[in-house]
Amino acid sequence: MADDVATTQRKAALLSAGTDFPVPDSGCAARPVPHRPDHEVIIVGAGISGIGLAIELKKAGIESFVILERAGDVGGTWRDNRYPGIAVDITSFTYSFSFEQNPDWSRVFAPGAELQRYAQRVAAKYGVYPKARFRTEVDKAVFLEDRDLWEVRLKNGECLYSRFLVGASGGLISPKKPEIKGLDSFKGTVMHTGYWDDSVDLNGRRVAVIGTGATAVQLVPSIASKVAQLDVYQRTPIWVLKKPDAEIPAWLKSAFRILPLVQRGVRACTDALTETVMVGAVIYFRQIPGLVRGAEQACKNNLLEQIPNDPELREKLTPKYGFGCKRPTFSNDYFKSFTRHNVELVTDPIDCITETGIRTRDGRERPIDVLITATGYRVFEKGNMPAFEVWGRDGVELGQFWDEHRYQAYEAVSVPKFPNYFGMLGPYGLTGTSYFKMVEAHAIHAVRCIKEARRRGKTRVEIGQGPHERYFQDVMRRQQNTVFVSSSCASSNSYYFDKHGDAPMLRPTTTVEMLWRAKHFPMEHYRFSCAEARVAAAQEAA
Repeated sequence: MADDVATTQRKAALLSAGTDFPVPDSGCAARPVPHRPDHEVIIVGAGISGIGLAIELKKAGIESFVILERAGDVGGTWRDNRYPGIAVDITSFTYSFSFEQNPDWSRVFAPGAELQRYAQRVAAKYGVYPKARFRTEVDKAVFLEDRDLWEVRLKNGECLYSRFLVGASGGLISPKKPEIKGLDSFKGTVMHTGYWDDSVDLNGRRVAVIGTGATAVQLVPSIASKVAQLDVYQRTPIWVLKKPDAEIPAWLKSAFRILPLVQRGVRACTDALTETVMVGAVIYFRQIPGLVRGAEQACKNNLLEQIPNDPELREKLTPKYGFGCKRPTFSNDYFKSFTRHNVELVTDPIDCITETGIRTRDGRERPIDVLITATGYRVFEKGNMPAFEVWGRDGVELGQFWDEHRYQAYEAVSVPKFPNYFGMLGPYGLTGTSYFKMVEAHAIHAVRCIKEARRRGKTRVEIGQGPHERYFQDVMRRQQNTVFVSSSCASSNSYYFDKHGDAPMLRPTTTVEMLWRAKHFPMEHYRFSCAEARVAAAQEAA
């Protein structure tokens, strides 16, 4: 993708004359490349990541930005997921922005609709809505090396240009369709939990749920009492802790509103507890293996409490892999659902789906009216991370690079050969404590770089190859302490793992370290330059 000297000289002459010119093979021949970008920053995605970055930009006084969102509102995962029983599986006090805590959660683990309203309220309060273009889907983005601009091509044929580009599309945006023979032949209703159809009435119907991950743990108890028959097909059981949930009383909500320090104190406690369970046990497995063993025993106690009289059923529901290899969750009634007369746990492998039901390999066919696939999402896979093609320097495409060379990014944000690009959910970026904490840290990181480029009067900022490689080596070294490298994860069938056998979802550090590094990483790790200076140097060299 790099230009030869003659082309660089031609473009330099046009630049000096203030002339716009179309980039060869740009895909936007109808519109010349502008001398100045349409926006300083383009953010792709208006979920929690996009909202958080927009707020950080505004805090820094950067108003020239736009958010491109393929759907019709903010919210991301919490906008799209509406299946019965959906709720946060980290306490509401922790699962929110630190600078905008909500005193009005109805429960300790808030229902999903409240998270969506929270996202809408935050977006409105901080002026994010006027910056958003809804129902606008990105096709691909190409870095124009001669101008230090990102050309962002939309599905409608339009092109936008920005100095900086931020991928904020999140991870849970591409529902995974199960690869089961005959799925398309089923004549009843089929829906994925990520595309829930509210018009489908489950009352008195024969329903099958394929999948027993965190989504199914919430869904199954919510529909078990409504349906005539519920068959739950399990390939891999899940670790389920007791859920310390409760309705938040009115007097406590009043205390939160009048004395915000009270809510901050509660948040500090829930942060510490979540960090211990979700970070300490998983990330520091080698140092403190007792935490994993303790968590496993707590899950087994929860299972025994809900199913005290059926050891065979308990055995089927007990994972054979270690706690943390696959995303664990919380529930006080998931296991209990399988003791109902109309609910069956099916562990025999599925042979095929017929026109009227599901046949397992033992030859039995169970008739159903509705098939629900709770089979999760494509996460660290080509086509989802990133969610659109991102072409950097020298003709390198980000998804292809990760697919071939392992998922890696400096501080989970930046990758060499992708100048002026920042990812909000990058490899080894998510902290187990809260998605919001990751968003705040990565927003701080990206905005620091943008501000520094402004301060220096430069048009390009790119992470150095050396700092990037040293960071990745450090991540790989730290990974050796995690539960992911233990043999107990072999049977987990977890989306934490990618095609390379790596587990690039969770950051192998504490949340405190993540935030500290976002605020203090050496700016010298980045290279700053200016397009005009590089063109002039190339012209002089020629």
